[in-house]
Amino acid sequence: MQFVRLTHGVLEVVAMPLPVIAAVIRQGDEVLLCQRREGALAGKWEFPGGKLEDGETPEQCLVREIQEELGIQIEVERIYKAVHTHYDHGDFLIIAYLARHVAGAITLRVHADCAWVDVARLGDYDLAEANIPIAQSLKEDRESSRARVGANSRAD
Repeated sequence: MQFVRLTHGVLEVVAMPLPVIAAVIRQGDEVLLCQRREGALAGKWEFPGGKLEDGETPEQCLVREIQEELGIQIEVERIYKAVHTHYDHGDFLIIAYLARHVAGAITLRVHADCAWVDVARLGDYDLAEANIPIAQSLKEDRESSRARVGANSRAD
């Protein structure tokens, strides 16, 4: 799909970014990261997910993709963050949802590896570019949450 954009008096035809739905699957203070096995981003770590199919909601997409790729069931909670990223192989709009693992043991079907990672350690992984702002927001949210808890507690 394409659209026309007017920039500084010049009309240009621009491709719409491809929507990709990602799951930030939480377990306590940890989130699930998966390492890409192949393709343009092989070796990079990411929040798992995939592309929408026709007639599918983002939530349905996530449930399907996580079942297909990891063999587990999740419960999708809410949208968390959207990130527009340009790679050499195209423009993508990553829409990340918070989710939780509800059943099943992880079976790697398309990824090289996966790890439950403490939010504070997300920067230790070689994340795909589109996942970096999501990881940063998770870290900032955790830090601000802990600061609020610390400000509300006092010694007796």
